Amino acid sequence: MISTQTLVMFLTTCFFLSATPGPNMLSALSMGMRHGLAGAAWGGIGMCLSLGGLAALSALGLGLLLKASPLAFSIFKWAGVAYLTWLGVQAWRAVPAPPAALAEAAVQARSARRRGLAGLFGQGLLITLSNPKALIFMAAFFPQFIDPQRALAPQLSILVAGMLVIEFGWIMTYAIGGRGLALRLSGPSSQRWLNRMTGALLIGAGLLLAMTSL
Repeated sequence: MISTQTLVMFLTTCFFLSATPGPNMLSALSMGMRHGLAGAAWGGIGMCLSLGGLAALSALGLGLLLKASPLAFSIFKWAGVAYLTWLGVQAWRAVPAPPAALAEAAVQARSARRRGLAGLFGQGLLITLSNPKALIFMAAFFPQFIDPQRALAPQLSILVAGMLVIEFGWIMTYAIGGRGLALRLSGPSSQRWLNRMTGALLIGAGLLLAMTSL
């Protein structure tokens, strides 16, 4: 199916690549800061599902097609930049809730929780899907670890599953760091700075995406 040596090399490479603070990881850090580990986990699931979908598309050759079309690449890229920047501005401008509002929000939390988690899941999907560089990268990355003499589907399934486990692990690692920082901050002034830090992280993720090129 796939050799142990090839799998170890692939997983090691993915481990260090995923650790790099790109758009996904900066978004995970901001989710951990604002929405806690549960929210970041749902956002991370969305990111990983998108990443798995991009891996499948790269296997179909769409990554090479996107690389051959600078216009399509630019459209995807700048749509992603706009989305991340919009999320960042929304977070930056968020007004800290007064204690009374926090108490009222706690009463309504259960009914709103599912809607909030679903929104973070969708946000995670869009953050990863709007990064055309990921599709192009995987179109160039996966063939290096696939044996053309063996069936493609089993090899690709194992590689993608391993990649997603590592990616989700790093997403939650970044989210834990963000959550730890958030727990140290309390009060309106600290909340305001927390919102601004979150916004800056998301805008920074947008800038990283904006600097990508074919």
